[in-house]
Amino acid sequence: MSISVPMIRQTAGLGAARAAARKRGTGGGGINRRPGWVSYTFLTVTLAISVYPLYYAFLLASSDSDTIARNPVPSLIPGPNLLDNLTRVISSDIKFWEAVGNSLIIAVLTSVSVVFFATLAGFAFAKLSFRGRRGLLVFIIATMAVPPQLGVVPLFIVMSRLDLVGTVTAVIIPGMVTAFGVFWMTQYLESALPYELIEAARVDGCSMLRTFWHIAMPAARPAAAMLALFTFVASWTNFFWPFIVLGSSNPTLPVALQLLQASYFKDYALIMAGVVAATVPLVLLFAVAGKQLVSGIMQGAVKG
Repeated sequence: MSISVPMIRQTAGLGAARAAARKRGTGGGGINRRPGWVSYTFLTVTLAISVYPLYYAFLLASSDSDTIARNPVPSLIPGPNLLDNLTRVISSDIKFWEAVGNSLIIAVLTSVSVVFFATLAGFAFAKLSFRGRRGLLVFIIATMAVPPQLGVVPLFIVMSRLDLVGTVTAVIIPGMVTAFGVFWMTQYLESALPYELIEAARVDGCSMLRTFWHIAMPAARPAAAMLALFTFVASWTNFFWPFIVLGSSNPTLPVALQLLQASYFKDYALIMAGVVAATVPLVLLFAVAGKQLVSGIMQGAVKG
């Protein structure tokens, strides 16, 4: 039977605990064993494969049409035309800043709505007892197998009768809650939220909604943060439904960037500059929120 390092520290002192930790760290199968060169090599290759498509778009965005026509695979050194291409994208007639504002409004409101309603539904499915709970949850999960293209025609008819075609509301309403979000929050709350906390809140006089807001929401914060990030990225990059219901009159950013493509000639430097402009906010979001999201996931994974 293996004795843990904290137990060794309590019984034999700090020096013995450090020696045991070093021994386990350098041993063959210790939990604290440092990764070797194989792990670092694998991670480096994976990172390079993941980053190269974005860097390739950056290389094309910093080049020009003549250079790309002569050499479709540019050198690894960026060209001098990135700022000029970005200026051309912003000053073009695609309503760039209006498209950015529409995408930001849709992504933020959709993320907040999905997190709230998915957490509310997940709390109900995970911790409340009512007739047909499991069957309804299975039905919601089964809807993820239905392609979204099948619902475009009836959804467009509904939005047309509500006189919402051409407005961002027609994009926000269908995405206010997702089946994946309900499934995600249900699975998380089943293990992260003890029944004892709910019973204690009920004994103290909290209504079910107050119990959800003050008990379930704080417990679901790590999973809710990840769900918000995934929803924001999906809403920001969504093209199919906004292209149908909004068109070029009131576009989102992906729809606006599609307008950069001419009928008979494609300026790939200009198009890739638009792609880089649309990707930079997502990269900044991951850079700012990545550490907090990882720490939140680790806090939620540790059982007290």
